[in-house]
Amino acid sequence: MGKEIAAIAYGDAFREFVSSFRDESGSLKYKERLMRMLNFGARSLVIEFGDLYRYDVALAEDLVDKPGVVLKAFSEELARLAGDQKRYKVRVVGLYEVTKIRNVRSEHVGKLVEIEGIVTRMHPHKSKLLKAYFRHDRCGGEFQWPPGDEEVGERVDRPTVCPVCGEGGGRFILMRERSLLVDWQKIVVQEKPEDVPGGQMPRSIPVHLTEDLVDSVRPGDRVSITGIVRLYDEDSRSPYQDLYVEAVGVRASERALEEVVITREDEEKILELKSDPWIKEKIISSIAPGIYGYWNLKEAIALLLFGGQPKVLKDETRIRGDIHVLFLGDPGVAKSQLLQAASRIAPRAVFTTGKGSTAAGLTAAVVRDSRTGEFFLEAGALVLADGGVAVIDEIDKMDPKDRVAIHEAMEQQQVSISKAGIVARLSARASVLAAGNPKLGLYDPNRSFVDNVNLPPTILSRFDLIFVIRDTINIERDRKLVKHILGVHAEPERAKPEIEPELLKKYIIYARRYVRPKLTPAASQLLEEFFVEVRSAALHHQEGGQAPVPITARQLESLVRLAEAHARMALREEVTEEDAAAAIRLMTEYLTSVGMDVESGVVDVSTIMTGTGFTTRRLMAEVLDLIKRGSTEGKCVKLEDIVAEMSKRNVERRKVEEVVSKMNREGIIYDKGNGCYMAV
Repeated sequence: MGKEIAAIAYGDAFREFVSSFRDESGSLKYKERLMRMLNFGARSLVIEFGDLYRYDVALAEDLVDKPGVVLKAFSEELARLAGDQKRYKVRVVGLYEVTKIRNVRSEHVGKLVEIEGIVTRMHPHKSKLLKAYFRHDRCGGEFQWPPGDEEVGERVDRPTVCPVCGEGGGRFILMRERSLLVDWQKIVVQEKPEDVPGGQMPRSIPVHLTEDLVDSVRPGDRVSITGIVRLYDEDSRSPYQDLYVEAVGVRASERALEEVVITREDEEKILELKSDPWIKEKIISSIAPGIYGYWNLKEAIALLLFGGQPKVLKDETRIRGDIHVLFLGDPGVAKSQLLQAASRIAPRAVFTTGKGSTAAGLTAAVVRDSRTGEFFLEAGALVLADGGVAVIDEIDKMDPKDRVAIHEAMEQQQVSISKAGIVARLSARASVLAAGNPKLGLYDPNRSFVDNVNLPPTILSRFDLIFVIRDTINIERDRKLVKHILGVHAEPERAKPEIEPELLKKYIIYARRYVRPKLTPAASQLLEEFFVEVRSAALHHQEGGQAPVPITARQLESLVRLAEAHARMALREEVTEEDAAAAIRLMTEYLTSVGMDVESGVVDVSTIMTGTGFTTRRLMAEVLDLIKRGSTEGKCVKLEDIVAEMSKRNVERRKVEEVVSKMNREGIIYDKGNGCYMAV
């Protein structure tokens, strides 16, 4: 009897709360929400816990301690307020205390908790039986089961005695069309990477979504789940029981990094930093202060962390704002240290290595549940890094078949998957910071960049900036390097950053959240002049209809992103000439070191875009013409004849053999045998 009185009291309290609670503006917040719910045909009313706590502390505390009873009374009263027989639900969000997933314990069973994490798995939605209708084959009686207000648990327990005739014999036939079914879905929520203690595995917990919460989130989403901790009752004989959360409220982060709270005190410190005229230099020097030099590389990391401004056009075409950076260098030049430093400063980062990553691990996978046999979707590193940075060390060690998977994620900022009947498209709006070693161990300056790296042009062309780090011998620089390293070992506090990592992290979040820089006419003019001037300079090297391509529209878009990120570092809403000049400086460094055609000595970015430089393309065209002229009437042209003819044009034998071999591999020509070639 006491339970019924309590339920009635909770229902009355809920009705009074909805009808009388006013927000800071004085409006009847939940009365208006109720009207909108009814007008739009919705089935749930979302209550913010903070409002309920301010209205009635005892009621809010009962909601946390006895959520099953209180929420049931709330939902029944909501149905009475709605005035019809439909099934309505009261949803609760925003508890004052967030419980870490690894801290959900047996003491929380039956309590209301709030957890935060990333959705890593999503099972297909099903229909769950809440109330079963049975027909007794002997008496024909039909009845609802379980009786009263109880609902079906994890298993459907059939009755042993018919409540209509009172007999226990015969069969009880389930009447599916009359039974009460609701939508149901299971997801798995994992701890956020930044919340996982060092050296430990991230923990996860199953979450059950019902009715309108089904399909409200997808893998990769960062979510706050308010729910009741329950025990699975699949095997009641076992003393070991698994926990899960029955969700009563779900909030997904619509915008990247919005879950991080920036206090008034934090904002004051951020604005104080903004007023510093050396703020950009301080930010750059705060990245890996223990590593000597590499100013351009640290500046590139800083720009990557701040990012450009993404745009969505009227036709829904999305232009990415995320900046991708690649470091290629000799062993022992602190590439991995730079990557680790970036992952520590980034507000959201997922660190992985090429050797330990598969295509599914980087993007997404369709996995089969060993217990039920059903397929479910599991998010990979790039999806989990949505809105942040995906750091990939040793990218050159990845299996080529797996490496192809990141193409779409880098340019289109999404991951498409179609396997085992599951077709999905997941967001992967992440910057990629990668590092790798040269193909031959050490970088050879006499070979082109593409010949030095074990990465295909399709991947290289998607990076906004690529830096080559060479371990060259320079006595003066080496002495400074030694002094710096020994000084850091003797006094570790010497490597103290200009800006504390936590403050820098919040500065980056503030900039990405509130600053949306736009190009000024002066900055646009500077970028335009640079682009046209660099392209027009290539015409002086034109030979035989072939000309180098020093810069393309893809690099122009990169320049815009870099200039926007440079403005964001100073929390400026406008991209100035200074920002454009900084972007041009970094781009020039990239093009002259990586895009240089070592044979002609001119900048040719098509070497990165296609894998073939200006000189090689011209030579390939000459060799192809020679073979076509010589392979008339089914004859083929011997390699020695090609070498002899090309030597008259001052082309080395080694280069001719390389070009012929390349053309043969690419199917432009084919070998009829004994080094005799014909055009395809």
